[in-house]
Amino acid sequence: MKGTATHTGEYRGLAPTGKKTTWEGFVVWRIVDGKIVEMLAAVSDELDFLKQLGVIEWKGFPDEAT
Repeated sequence: MKGTATHTGEYRGLAPTGKKTTWEGFVVWRIVDGKIVEMLAAVSDELDFLKQLGVIEWKGFPDEAT
């Protein structure tokens, strides 16, 4: 799945920034008789999300050449 959003509400104690973000992730559902009965897992890149909001700055791995 892919999505876009604007950070307009508090998120985990972080005040709204008004910044637009994009994200990708996936969800694993259990389906019985053609109906979703359970969500087994949901994964997205939280690190990238926080980088887009300006909460953290990624400078690369220490062993990467600059």
